[in-house]
Amino acid sequence: MALAPALALAITGLVLLLYDTVYPKSGTNAASSTLAAIGSLASLAFAVWYLAAGTGQPATGGAIYLFADALKIDALALFFTAIVASVTTLVVVASHDYLADHDTPGEFYSLVAFAAAGMALLASSNSLATIFVALEMVSLPSYALVAYLKENRGSVEAAMKYFLIGAVSSAIFVFGISLVYAATGSLLLGDVAAAFEDLGSLSGVAGIGVVMMIGGFAFKTASVPFHFWAPEAYEGAPAPVSAFLSSASKAAGFAVAFRVFTEAFPIGASLAAGIDWPLAFAVLAVVTMTVGNFAAAVQENLKRMLAYSSVGHAGYALIGLAALSAGGSHNGAVMGSAMAHLFVYGFMNTGAFLFIAMAEHWGVGRTFEDYAGLGRAAPMASLAMTVFMFSLAGIPPLGGFFSKYFLFMNAVFNGFWWLAAVGAINSVLSLYYYSRVVKALWIDDPVGSLPAIDSRPTALYATVIFAAVATVLVLPGFGPVIETAEAAATALFG
Repeated sequence: MALAPALALAITGLVLLLYDTVYPKSGTNAASSTLAAIGSLASLAFAVWYLAAGTGQPATGGAIYLFADALKIDALALFFTAIVASVTTLVVVASHDYLADHDTPGEFYSLVAFAAAGMALLASSNSLATIFVALEMVSLPSYALVAYLKENRGSVEAAMKYFLIGAVSSAIFVFGISLVYAATGSLLLGDVAAAFEDLGSLSGVAGIGVVMMIGGFAFKTASVPFHFWAPEAYEGAPAPVSAFLSSASKAAGFAVAFRVFTEAFPIGASLAAGIDWPLAFAVLAVVTMTVGNFAAAVQENLKRMLAYSSVGHAGYALIGLAALSAGGSHNGAVMGSAMAHLFVYGFMNTGAFLFIAMAEHWGVGRTFEDYAGLGRAAPMASLAMTVFMFSLAGIPPLGGFFSKYFLFMNAVFNGFWWLAAVGAINSVLSLYYYSRVVKALWIDDPVGSLPAIDSRPTALYATVIFAAVATVLVLPGFGPVIETAEAAATALFG
């Protein structure tokens, strides 16, 4: 029962495959979308229920360990599973309209469900071996999803680049795991942490392994310098897939990074062995948010702009690891703030990509000029996109402002004021390119005639509006979110 959130997604994928096999041609799009939405909603319901009931938390007996301690169900696993399930629900509902013209969409929904199940397992993994298997369970369906538009050269090219970079990063990551195993003699995170207390002459081997594992996590979270796949993949992939990868996959990558580096490599023991991984993440955070924002500022293609924007937001979330210190009294608060930011980011970033999916459905191009004047033809959808842009930029009183505010504030309280300052400066810079979208929608005159927007794709429209409402309503509901996130993060340092 503790694995119900992940099992709901895995079973959904199997049911979708079975249904698509039995009924390959008879209206599988609507039925498959419905089945996928029911499964992801069931996963979300289990995760929220368990969080509310305190499952896996200290007050109810602590974390639940399964399969010889290979899996660990606690508040962190449930919190990130809730993010993944929320994004998955929005994506599969929106895909009903996006895939209306495709003959066999059942395979698409099953791949999304299997990838989401892998993300849920990533968040629950307590062994380096389980982490690698779950990581591949996420990656393999993702490659296929990016290439789903088989007759689109850009989609296939993006998937090939994504696959090649992913294969290299997986090799680096698993070799890093092998070095850590050689130095510690175990793959379980708790045993690795115990061995780190006395590495002796093997500290150099362990240090190289940790650096290589950082590279693997940097790829999964689209952090510099392993971010090159993101603009290509997000631009070439179907827009719902771009939303899924940039939100759910990023959250899963951070979930496992938070768990591994706090539970397997304790800060005090790591520093004593000469392995200063918080400093590595600090450099990574500064470079990632700066490169992401400057690259986004010079883009003319809206999808590529959002891709580089997601790189910048990975830099913000990296503060959750970079601003940690041995004995820091606000370690749990800093990491919890990064988790809360990823929660809000899931809604606003997914909504932005789904708006692009709806624009593609209308025949609107992908550059800023193509979106000029769209606010007059589709005011409600454009208003939702405005909410997403301002929230991503961190404009009050939207959810993105509060998540960034708590993240930067807790970094300052933990002694990393310079990291918060770099984040704040980058956040101000991001307002430039986000406001370009708003300007194009509401102020600029169309260069030519806008496509005839004579239809409102119900599913896409509903998900975009829902994501916008959720982004706005995070304001009154942010208290429970940040409290739950900080409690989950603090438990890791207990």
